[in-house]
Amino acid sequence: MTSLPRTSSRSLIAAMAILAITAAASIATPQAAHAYDEQSTSALNVDSKGIALQGYDPVSYFTSSGPQQGASTLAETIDGSTYWFASSENRDAFKQDPGKYAPAFGGFCAMGVALEKKLDVNPLLWRVVDGKLYLNVHKEAQARWLEDVQGNIAKANENWPTIKDAAPKAL
Repeated sequence: MTSLPRTSSRSLIAAMAILAITAAASIATPQAAHAYDEQSTSALNVDSKGIALQGYDPVSYFTSSGPQQGASTLAETIDGSTYWFASSENRDAFKQDPGKYAPAFGGFCAMGVALEKKLDVNPLLWRVVDGKLYLNVHKEAQARWLEDVQGNIAKANENWPTIKDAAPKAL
């Protein structure tokens, strides 16, 4: 009978912790959140087909109904991102003023950008602050972002020009 190499308890605990964190992240994050390309140097958080917000209608975040899934038949491409809309009225409003509705930081996680990271988002974790849409990757990131919204926006605004053209994996 052969024996396995001995592993220090510290190494084993560290490996188990990494496994637990990875498992928790995969459960807490929708599968579509893994669609973005960690090698891409684009400043836009889009999937492999160029779809922004995982297909959610950007205008819907600014309405009382909140985020709604858009339809591919009601699409509009602006500055390299294709947005889907829940209605032609929302699509037309977006076309009139895309800067008003497009998410901050190219659609990457606002807390991530404050921490000099480009992270994908969960499109259901959002806030509109001073007329701008901010998204977060998971509930923990959003909770931390909400602790100091204005301070985190200021940090993210400062970091964005430096990281926007970097690949997420490089940060």
